[in-house]
Amino acid sequence: MHYRRSMIVGVAAAAALTLSACAPQAPEESGGGSAEAGDATLTIATTTDVVNYNPLIGNSRSDYWITNLMYPHLLSIANDGSKEPQLAEEWGYVDETTGYYEIRDDMTWSDGEKLDAEDVAYTMNAVKKDAPSGTFYGQLANFESAEAVSDTRVEITLTQPDSSIVEEIGFWGNVVPQHVFEPAGSTAEFANDGSDGGWVSAGPYLLTDVQVGQSYTMERVEDYPLVEGGTPIAAKVVYRVFPDVNTEILALQSGEVDVIANALPPAQVEQLRNTDGIEIAEVTGLGYAHMVYNMQNPDLAKVEVRKALAHAADYQAIRDVVLQGQADSTGSSPLMPVLSTYYDDSIEEYEFDTDLSRSLMEDAGYTADAAGMFPVSFRLIYSLQDSVTSQWAQLVKESSAEAGITIELQGTERNTYLAMTNEGDYDIYAGNFAIMDDPVTNFTLSYLPGGAINYTYVDDPELNALIEEASAASDVDEKVEIMQEAAAIVHEQVYDNIMYTQNLYMAYSSDWDGFVSKPSELLSIVNPVSVASAFPVSE
Repeated sequence: MHYRRSMIVGVAAAAALTLSACAPQAPEESGGGSAEAGDATLTIATTTDVVNYNPLIGNSRSDYWITNLMYPHLLSIANDGSKEPQLAEEWGYVDETTGYYEIRDDMTWSDGEKLDAEDVAYTMNAVKKDAPSGTFYGQLANFESAEAVSDTRVEITLTQPDSSIVEEIGFWGNVVPQHVFEPAGSTAEFANDGSDGGWVSAGPYLLTDVQVGQSYTMERVEDYPLVEGGTPIAAKVVYRVFPDVNTEILALQSGEVDVIANALPPAQVEQLRNTDGIEIAEVTGLGYAHMVYNMQNPDLAKVEVRKALAHAADYQAIRDVVLQGQADSTGSSPLMPVLSTYYDDSIEEYEFDTDLSRSLMEDAGYTADAAGMFPVSFRLIYSLQDSVTSQWAQLVKESSAEAGITIELQGTERNTYLAMTNEGDYDIYAGNFAIMDDPVTNFTLSYLPGGAINYTYVDDPELNALIEEASAASDVDEKVEIMQEAAAIVHEQVYDNIMYTQNLYMAYSSDWDGFVSKPSELLSIVNPVSVASAFPVSE
């Protein structure tokens, strides 16, 4: 397979990428009750504490859920991955190396300071300079600088053409208050833990009290123009911490909580759907579950071994038994069917074939012992809080043993798991990403050297060149062709083993209504507009 070297870019083509949109529509009310601001408290269950209060470095789901209620994004997202307005009302490209955002003029920080283009430009420039760990910084490879050219317009300068960066920065990057973060120094080191006088918010809620291991209390910000009426309905939002999802479900059934933030285990969906007092919301999945093989391990550096492992997993059994049929195959491709423009059905799922796995191991130079086991062992890490991955990791271990490959499971508490992931402390990483919305950006982060989520530690010159070419291409058809070629390399070389994309179901009390669903577990019905729009059915 050969990559094309031509770079198809131009000012006219880049300008054609310009996007504009109207302000977000008010959420539709789906039931009776009070949709006016009142004194109710919305209680939401989570299974993890906050690790980082600084949204520029957060990595836990609880980090994201809570800081998202204080620090707005420029853009939101639709079920098909396309971007929608939030803080930004218009966005696009002036030319091939200049992007722009036109932001709302009616947003204010909770301490009375105006949220303006200076905050946006400061946030982007500080993240580029300080390099805080996380997805936001990972989006900035081709970003040079941002400038507030007026109170409501930010223009960004790129080091080279990048037809994805405006939307991806807009969606993934929170905006933080310059007057709070700049005096604190590096955005990579600022804890933003409230110890210097509390937090400042331009979202619907402000964090006011933290009881580690127990709860996070947030109070309403009276002026939040992204919802109908301009004021969040619930007076308080409380995130309560539970040890696992089963305890969360018991708390929902007893009325201790009103919403479970994380997706339900598939085995619980139908039972809860038929439980009085509980409603189930279906949420589009824009992510995938996968296994990644660390090529810093000399055994896993051999493509035959990675292929042997890929063919030693029973994907259909995992989807049928663990996911209860609530998941779809991606064809072992990082280009999921939900991204219909990019999806390539000619890339087929790795066949479950333990005899083929054994043959591949022999091709790699290994000889099985009298018990039929090869002289290798791989340590697979996963989060104990992720009940679905915990179950299918066991199935992978068992089916791999049939192929003569020993896998040692190491489940840990989620934050330990994240730390191990960041340190490359694993042979096989098992986990999932909530949102993989833009193929070019996803490949940049996942497969380029130094990519923030390059857990395979791949550095393939042919793949690198394709990703860079796709980043510069502004013609959609051209970009799709390049990305399909790149996906074929990922599949053939097993740089990533995509297991499935999950259909998500969220549970909440029938005493509440008005939630606004967004795709992925990160957003679902706990996104800022949804939380601010939810109202008690009877008050």
